[in-house]
Parts: sequence; structure tokens; C-alpha cells
Amino acid sequence: MRYLPLTKDDRAAMLARIGAPNVDALFRDVPKSAEAPLSGFDLPEVQGEIEVERTLSQMAARSTAAEAGPFFCGAGAYKHHVPAAVDHLIQRSEFLTSYTPYQPEISQGTLQYLFEFQTQVALLTGMEVANASLYDGSTAAAEAVLMAQRVTRRPKAILSGGLHPHYAETVETVANLHGKVVRAPVVPGRAEDLAAMIDNDTACIVVQSPDVFGMLHDLAPVAEAAHTKGVLLIAVVTEIVSLGLVEPPGHQGADIVAAEGQSIGNGLNFGGPYVGLFATREKFIRQMPGRLVGETADVDGRRGYVLTLSTREQHIRRDKATSNICTNSGLCALAFTIHLSLLGDEGFARLARINHARASALADRLAQVKGVSLITPSFFNEFTLRLPKPAAEVVEALAAKGILGGVPASRLLPADPAARDLLIVAATETNTDEDVAAFAKALTEVLS
Repeated sequence: MRYLPLTKDDRAAMLARIGAPNVDALFRDVPKSAEAPLSGFDLPEVQGEIEVERTLSQMAARSTAAEAGPFFCGAGAYKHHVPAAVDHLIQRSEFLTSYTPYQPEISQGTLQYLFEFQTQVALLTGMEVANASLYDGSTAAAEAVLMAQRVTRRPKAILSGGLHPHYAETVETVANLHGKVVRAPVVPGRAEDLAAMIDNDTACIVVQSPDVFGMLHDLAPVAEAAHTKGVLLIAVVTEIVSLGLVEPPGHQGADIVAAEGQSIGNGLNFGGPYVGLFATREKFIRQMPGRLVGETADVDGRRGYVLTLSTREQHIRRDKATSNICTNSGLCALAFTIHLSLLGDEGFARLARINHARASALADRLAQVKGVSLITPSFFNEFTLRLPKPAAEVVEALAAKGILGGVPASRLLPADPAARDLLIVAATETNTDEDVAAFAKALTEVLS
């Protein structure tokens, strides 16, 4: 494909056609806070290749990599060990270059691993059916709300205050076009009375467990309250490893589960690509977004796989589609499937127990630091601390000592003054006893 740059006249004609005064008008929906000033990069307009490599390497060296020292950041993306076998297997040419064509039955290998992936997700979540993945956890949550609005034919979605703010913003961006989104107040470390917010327009309640502050929630009571009024419960899980130890959402009464699968088989990768998990009850299958791979037999009785359901906009009319997200992060889903297969049931449960034990030991140690209090009464591998100083300042001071000590809640909730002194901390199987000791020592010094 040739690169054919547009002339000024070409651009002017295109803008005139769509009624935009200038190119900047095309980005009016992007908040100013998300725009990076060009002056902040301080890059020359022209450099040779070797100079560009040197310049960008120097810029990258100013960052602290997750592997450079003790790492305790979470808040929706978690550092787990990924076996070398995962990367080796997904790079095999039959996987890396494979894509399901418009005659999908040709790609039996791709369909088989997606079928196995669906089975794994359904078992993990305690649901009856799972799709062949979505883009990521946040968009899966938005798709779940759209699905609930279709199923119930009601416009309103209630979002728990413990739902990750990035997930909530994604849901608002997508679902506000079809209905109304209401957020419950943020109450870190405490239970919510979401049932009191239900009215006759409510389609669904969205609850994350463990929530953004790490707190585990019993979904059964809110599920019962929702179902008595014809409302669906959507359970969101950002740390899928928790389901190796915590009762699955489906067993607690959830109608739809939207989750992030990054923790299994996928590294942090600077924020992506990740893989969205989506599961539901069989009675809602026709309203489920994405694709569904099924098992069948050919005329000779041999087992085969087919694309049973594919109600996405590139396959049918846009106005009839249940999803307009045109990727299922197939390679990331494959990595998830391989890693979980390597772990097996016992290995996955053991991984979850190690995560919880590491986090419990860390919480006990940090809570002994003067001025620090633990506000998360029950957690899996992530919890929230209240500090005697603004958490953002403490994180910067810890980073100067080589400790990546968590995520300030103020970074996720910048408009909430109550979040200034809250620090969200995660521990996984990658953290050692030495890491815990170093964190406690550094935090003591920073707060003294």
C-alpha cells in the first residue's frame, strides 16, 4: 500500500464535506486534561535514525520498570508471572498469523482454542455460557450494560461506588447513548445499599468484587434484591486470579459477568492489549455480544468446531448487532487459555492462595507503620491504606527509594478530596519476603 499524503486542498474539501471548521474540531470530545502539550516532549523536528533511538532510549530510562524493584501496583492491572511456555506457544506461526476468515470453519485450530477458552471462562465465573472474548474488561462492562438494557427494555444502570472509575467512565460513554447511568457514592471499605437505588426504570446493577479498593463483596443479597424487581446483576472482576479462591459470581446470583483476563497469560504490556471476558446465563444467549464457538460433528462423525453465534456489526446489519466492538483480542485469549491449561485446577487454586497469603502478610506489616491504617476489612490480593500524608506524595517518595508502592486513589478519583490520603496496594506471587520488608522500611522512613 502506497502512502499518499493529503494536500491542504484535500483536507479543506474533506472538512467542508462533513461540516467541520478545522481538524481540531474532530477531537472536541477528547478532554483537555488528556491532551499532552507538544512542548512537553522537547523533541527536535528532524533527526537521523540513530539519533532518534538514542533520544528515545534516554527518555525511556527516566521511567522505572516493573521489573526494576519491588512492585505493588494494581488497581485493575496486575503483575503476575507468565511462564515462558506461553510466549513460545503463541508465537508459533499457526497461531500468530491465524485469523478467523469469513468462512470460519476453515480455521479449526483457532476455533478449537476459542471453544476451550469459552469453557474455561464459564467454569471460572460459574456461568452457563461464555463468548469468545471481547476487547478488554472495561468495554466488556459497557457491553454488559447494553445487553441488560436490551434484555429488560429498561434504560437505567446503577454503578457501584466501588466500580473502577475507568470502567465507570467507559460504561457512561457507551451506555449513556442508550439510557441513563447513575453512580452510587464512593464509600471505600464499606458496604453499599444499592437496593435502595432501584426503581421501575432500572435495568441492572453493576458491582465489582473485589472492588477498586480491594474489598470483597457478597453478591447474593444484592442479587436477590435485584431479581425481585426484575433487575439484572452484572458482576465485574478485574483480578481474575481471585476466582481461584473466591466463590464465582455465577454461584452468587450474577446474571452477567464482565471481567479482565490480563492476569492470566498476559503481562502488563504498558497498559495493553488485554482481553475481555464475558459470561452469562444461557437464556440470555441471543443478546450476548461477540462471538460464540460451538462443537459439532461432520458427515463422517468427526468432531469439529463452528462459529455458532456471531451477532457483530461486520457480519449483520449494524442496527441489528449486539456489539460493535470488532476485535476479540484473539492472541491474548490464546495466551490466557495456554497459561490456565498449564496451571490446571489445582495450580490455579494454589496461585490464588499464594496471592492472598502475600497480600495478607504485606497488609499486616504495613499496618504496623505509625500513622497507617488498613481500611479494607476483607480482600484478596489488594487492599487500601489510609496514610497520614497525601498518598501521591508518598508514592513519589517511595519511587525515589526504588519501591513502586501502589496507586494513589486520587489518581483514579481526582475530584474526591477524601481520596487524597488513600493508597491502593496489591501483592502477587511475584513479591518476595524481601520486597515486603523493603516496602515497610521505606514507608516508615517516608512517613517519619
